[in-house]
This record gives sequence, C-alpha cells and structure tokens, in this order.
Amino acid sequence: MNNKLLKGFSVANLFEIQFPIGSNSFAQSYRAKDASGKIVRLDLINLASLPSSYFDENGKLLQLNLLKQINHNNIPKLLSEGETIIEKQKYAFLAYEFVSGETLTERLKREATFSPYTAIPIIIELLEAIEYLHNQSDPIIHNGINPNTIKLDYSLKRDKPILTGFEQARSIHQNGKSVSIKYLSVFHSAPELLNGIFIPQSDLFSIGAVLYHLLFGVPPFFNENILNQPLNKQKGLLEAARNKPLNFSLADDDLIDEQIKNTLTKALSIEIEDRFETAEDFSKALKREMLLETKDIQKTFVKTKEKEEKKQGTGFDQIAGMESLKQQLKEDVIDFLNNPELYKEYGVPMLNGMLLYGPPGCGKTFIAQKFADEVGYNFVMIKPSDLQSKYVNATQENIGKLFKEAEEKAPTIIFIDELDAIVPSREGELHQMHASAVNEVLAQMTNCGEKGIFVIGATNRPEKIDPAILRTGRLDKSVYLPPPDINARSAMFKLYLKDRPIDLGLDYDKLALLTENYVSSDLKFLIDEASRKALKTRGRITMTIFSEVISDNKPSVSLTEIRKYEALKKQWDNEKQDLQTKNERPSIGFRPTNNE
Repeated sequence: MNNKLLKGFSVANLFEIQFPIGSNSFAQSYRAKDASGKIVRLDLINLASLPSSYFDENGKLLQLNLLKQINHNNIPKLLSEGETIIEKQKYAFLAYEFVSGETLTERLKREATFSPYTAIPIIIELLEAIEYLHNQSDPIIHNGINPNTIKLDYSLKRDKPILTGFEQARSIHQNGKSVSIKYLSVFHSAPELLNGIFIPQSDLFSIGAVLYHLLFGVPPFFNENILNQPLNKQKGLLEAARNKPLNFSLADDDLIDEQIKNTLTKALSIEIEDRFETAEDFSKALKREMLLETKDIQKTFVKTKEKEEKKQGTGFDQIAGMESLKQQLKEDVIDFLNNPELYKEYGVPMLNGMLLYGPPGCGKTFIAQKFADEVGYNFVMIKPSDLQSKYVNATQENIGKLFKEAEEKAPTIIFIDELDAIVPSREGELHQMHASAVNEVLAQMTNCGEKGIFVIGATNRPEKIDPAILRTGRLDKSVYLPPPDINARSAMFKLYLKDRPIDLGLDYDKLALLTENYVSSDLKFLIDEASRKALKTRGRITMTIFSEVISDNKPSVSLTEIRKYEALKKQWDNEKQDLQTKNERPSIGFRPTNNE
C-alpha cells in the first residue's frame, strides 16, 4: 500500500476510511467508521513486511492473543481484528476504541519540555497500566514504550495517557528473538532489551526514559551521532554513554529536586537489580511515599565505574560458519587480551600476527571488522594507500609511526588489507624504496606481540608476499579462507535472512546445495537481489525468487582459481610439516664412552 487510503475506502466491507491519523514502522492508522457508524482507530499491517518471528505457529500475529485479554482504562480496547487484501497484498486490520488527542512526541514538538507538575501525573497513571500488564498470570512486557506510543486523550479535562504500540508486546515466557531490535527506540529501551531480553524492569527503564525526556526535552544519554551509526555499533556507543551519570544540567528548573533526580537515576540504572522492582514502587517514589537518599542512589554509578570498561564481544555472532577460525582467534588472541596474567603465569606470549588468504569475496576484511567488534580494544585498519608515499623514506616513517602509536595504545589489533602491496616479495627486481619499506615492516613486526600488538594481514595474492613475513615471530599463523562449505552457506542464509520477510517454506539447506563454490560476497549479493525482487511486489522472499536469482548469477571466482589457492595451501602445509619433521630429528653428536 504505497499511498494512504482515500476517504470512503471500505476495508473488508466492515470499516469505512475517513482519514489517516498516523503511521509507524509496523502499521498505518486511520480514523474509520464501522457498520453501525461508530468511530474507531483502524490499524493496517502489511503482513509481508514483518519477520516470521512476529507470528505464532498458526500464522497469527503474536500481539493479538495479548490484546484480546487486556482490559484497562489506559489501554485502547481491541474491538475486532481480521485480514484483508488491498492492492494484491495481505493486511491484518485491528480496530480499537478511538482516542481523540495527540502523542507525547507531537506535544513535545510544540512545548519542548513538560513541568514536573504536568509530567509526573502522566507517568504515575501510565505506571498503573504497566502494573496491570505485569500482574497478568503470564506477565505482559510492552517492549515499545516511548513518547510516540503514548497518546494523550483530550476528551476529558486532564491529560489522560493512553498506552498504544503493542506490536512488540510479548508475554514474559516468549522467545526474546521475537522482538526486533531495529524497531526499538534505542534511547528509550533498556540495555537488556537491546540484547533480546525483556523483563518487567525493562518497561520500568523505558518509563523512566520517557519521564526524563518530558522533563529535559531529550531522551537520557542522547547523542545524535549514535543514531547515524549502523545498528550493530549503536549498542556499543550507547553502552559507553550509559556508563556515565545522568545529565541533569539540561533544564534550569528548581522544581526538579533531588527526589526526582534520584527517582530517575534509580529507574535508569544499567544494573537491573538497582532499578525499581515494580511499577508500584516507581509510582510511590514519584508520589514521595518512598523517599530516596542520594548517597544510596549514587552507588548505582559507582559500581558501574568500578567495572572494567570493555565491550562484551558480539562481533562473531554476525559471522556464519568459520567456527575453527573464530575459535582460533578466541584462544590465541581474545583470551590472552582478557586474561594476560594467566598466560604470563604459564609463560605463553601473545601471537604476533596471522595471515588470512584466499579468493576475493571470502570475507577476510569482514572477519577482521567483526573481530574488532568482538575484542573491544583499539583496532586500526590500514590499506596500502594509507602508508605508501612517493617520497623517499616517507613510507618507512609512516610504518614506524603506525606501530609506535599502536604500542602507545596497546593492546592494539592492526589489520593490513592487501598485504601483498605493502610487503611484496624482494626476490627479483624490486625498487630500493619498496625494499626498504618491506624491511621496515619486517623489523616492526618482529616479536610485536611482546608490545601488545597483534597484526592481521589479508591478501588475495599470497604468492606475491615476501616469505620472510611468514616466519615465526612475525605472522605466526596462516589461515586459508576458502569459499564457504555447505554448512557455512546454510548458516549464512539463516543469518542474513533472519530479519527479512521470508516465506515460511524457505529451505536453507537446499539454497546451500544450489550455491556450491559461491564465495561469501556472492551469497550476500544473492540475498540482497532476492530481497529486491520481493520488494517490488511487496511479497515474501521465496524459494522461487532465489532459484531465479541463483540461475542468473554465477560464482564470481572460477573453479580454476580456487584450485590454485588449494594447491598453494597444500604446498605451505607440506613445507611447514617438513620443517617440523626436520626440527624433531635427533642432533648429531658424539656418544660418551665408558673409560672404565
């Protein structure tokens, strides 16, 4: 439904559209009349646009069973629901009691901030609705509380809050994966909710975030730059921001006293156990029936600061397959960085580096980027153009500066892409300037692990690299990245399609069989191309679409090229085995004689 429905349009012969009243990521909302002439709010949801995790085993929206059991004065009552076809697309329609008013978002656009006298009564009444949801036999967690899902009913002589936006509401026992992070309001969502975990305290955090937003005009820990980052980086940046105390200097209002500040601090604690246990407790603090001492509240942030500020790794979760490589990086590098004293006790040093080689498009750069997300330490990504210069000695100086800065900020991971361009083989004719640069890299990399530096080199042309860089004490390990095997391909399809509108009958194993010898970038292209085709019809991504896309797009790397990489790997493995065998031979010497 590209265009909003016009006045008079009939939905399922049950509701007559009057005019649109809003939209969000899930639905378009309309004021409509039912057959009896009663005014309702009608939500239309394009079922093909939702992830499969939003449906139960019968293909019904998960929110429906919850909405049918809710009966509260601050929550619109669901009057009817069903499905209909509009412009050859299937929609769910949900009819609610009509609320005449506006959202908190719309009100904030006009007034910028609320006084405590206006904001706190709204929040207290909302907390009554939240307490009702949390006290169901199977507690209901809203998971979407923000100024856009709270409407003010103006039919009375007061600001009566109405809680809407139940698209991501779930019972506490439902799977965390049934909530999509990309639809959350990041600054109003609890830290655990952004990681797919929802509990009653998650809603209380969001209520606290809304109260802060009303009083100060922006959400807590707000930073516009965070919104401009990809979703996977937003969480890390927000986590860092939330490690600092709340900013109460945004509003110069004497009415925002210590009790209000302490209440907000407790509600917005990163530590779940430090938040209010129930909505009733939260409400008591706002009513001043429960007084909060500043010295007790400050413990929340003292504990946070005492923690080691290190990101919890989630980068590897985005790499399908390659379990052996991920385990190797974890054991050889990540575990060392996380527990250096233990390794020191056993006399085990950190490796100096690792070479990733293989055909183009097999994910070498992607792995390095996700490795950086996983470790959470200083990460530097270098291309040949970042180091090379037309001036004599300038390239060497750039290389020296790179390693010096890495040592100062250690532990540091340096990722060098297209390593063959920086350290080409010195056999044959090589300009003296390039040879000097190779010598500089070799010197800097020698035992760099002792300085807290780990180097990852990546190349599509391993045969062009100077062999000296592969010796022990430099790039200690070489890892061949072939095109993904059948299990990895199946895992990639699952991973990259999980948040897209896929057909329920999509067969990942069959897709893996159809894509033998396709490299990682090929698979990503196929998935994106299939998504584009489905988007054109606003339908789901089906096996038929994938069959057409795979038929039209062959592997980007030929079988002949793959065989060359496999032969080189075999050669290097044999050379390594020969060297090991040679080192294990008994040394030649004289046997002492018995002179007795």
